[in-house]
Amino acid sequence: MKKSRAHFPQIKSIAYEGTGSRNPLAFRHYNPDEIVDGRKMRDHLRFSVAYWHAFRGTGADPFGPGTIIRRWESGKDPISVAKARMDAAFEFFQKLGNPFWCFHDRDIAPEGRTLAETNRHLDRLVAHARQLQRATGVKLLWGTANLFSNRRYMCGAATNPDAHVFAYAAAQVKKALEVTQALGGAGYTFWGGREGYETLLNTNLKREQDHLAAFLHMAVDHAKSIGFKGQFYIEPKPKEPTKHQYDFDVASGVAFLRTYGLERHFKFNIETNHATLAGHTFQHEIEVAAAHGMLGSIDANAGDELLGWDTDQFNTNVKELTLAMVSILRAGGLGNGGLNFDAKLRRASIDPADLFHAHIGGMDAYALAFKTARRILADGRLTDFVKQRYASYDSGFGRDIARRRLGFRELNRLVLTKLGEPRPRSGKQEYLENLLNSYLHG
Repeated sequence: MKKSRAHFPQIKSIAYEGTGSRNPLAFRHYNPDEIVDGRKMRDHLRFSVAYWHAFRGTGADPFGPGTIIRRWESGKDPISVAKARMDAAFEFFQKLGNPFWCFHDRDIAPEGRTLAETNRHLDRLVAHARQLQRATGVKLLWGTANLFSNRRYMCGAATNPDAHVFAYAAAQVKKALEVTQALGGAGYTFWGGREGYETLLNTNLKREQDHLAAFLHMAVDHAKSIGFKGQFYIEPKPKEPTKHQYDFDVASGVAFLRTYGLERHFKFNIETNHATLAGHTFQHEIEVAAAHGMLGSIDANAGDELLGWDTDQFNTNVKELTLAMVSILRAGGLGNGGLNFDAKLRRASIDPADLFHAHIGGMDAYALAFKTARRILADGRLTDFVKQRYASYDSGFGRDIARRRLGFRELNRLVLTKLGEPRPRSGKQEYLENLLNSYLHG
């Protein structure tokens, strides 16, 4: 493969220099080669760069067009521009040292006049991506299809009231699944950006959910037919762009999957910003997914507490990330999933170096949270406190309650004849918050 010109000539490979470093283009906490429990840190955290934000983001917002201009975007031929963009992306991946990337089909290749032409464009860019993956060792964490940007999807894709749109979306996902398999993707994600409604005045909610379930079953069937072994993910989000989305949060997603017999085939790709938009903490969504054995992958970003929309910022809140990592580690990790930086630069961050600063900050924050979470779990005081708080269910009549061996009559008799009034016990929230701070701040 012909060597392309450097797109980030002023930036060298990002190295780990430790906490004493003052180099803004170095890792202070993320040491990819550090061995932790017999595995390298890079294999625990499985960092991924989101192609759509990092290399298609322009800094645009609802009040103005893009501010970020990249030199690889110049040119009249859209295929040549797409290849140059991909060359820049893989140079970035190599210099940053992330082991994975993620993309939507329409991120990497332009749409044509027909689906057939669009697929031909996609095939050319997938061939280019395959070469770059071989040359760099960077792998595909998961692929997905953009079923929300084009005008045809203004009323949804799988939930669209027009069966023609449903069929087009099915054809697009068929191709996206095949492309993901061709690039060795470890998974495939469904994000229902417009799978919801703006008003119930024109919506048959039950039919739309039935159609969505049918669409997902078709995807499962096609994956089996082509031998795709990757994990399927659902990415919950409560609103925006639609007023109400059917995959509101993990709990509603679990209910949907179980209602339609899909629970064996899907796990959740949990996004921090989506969790807070649903009125939950990031850790809450992880715990709900883990409780049902459906924790799969993470979109690593954050929202702004003062804004009620999806700002997709890089998350450097070590306290929030530490709590998340405690829950992830307690659940046994992410398996074939990873930590995907579904985050974008701020509108005024227009320099190429800003792209490195943003990812370095996110990777360092997660690495520090990972280390802190391991200390918390190894120390055991938080875990032991929770265990002791529920210890009454481990023996005696409490164990019989947990095993459903007692009913209201038996418990009524027990309280009247033996137990009497319960003695309230402190939840000690303030003590536990202080304990958490001792791990975070020494």
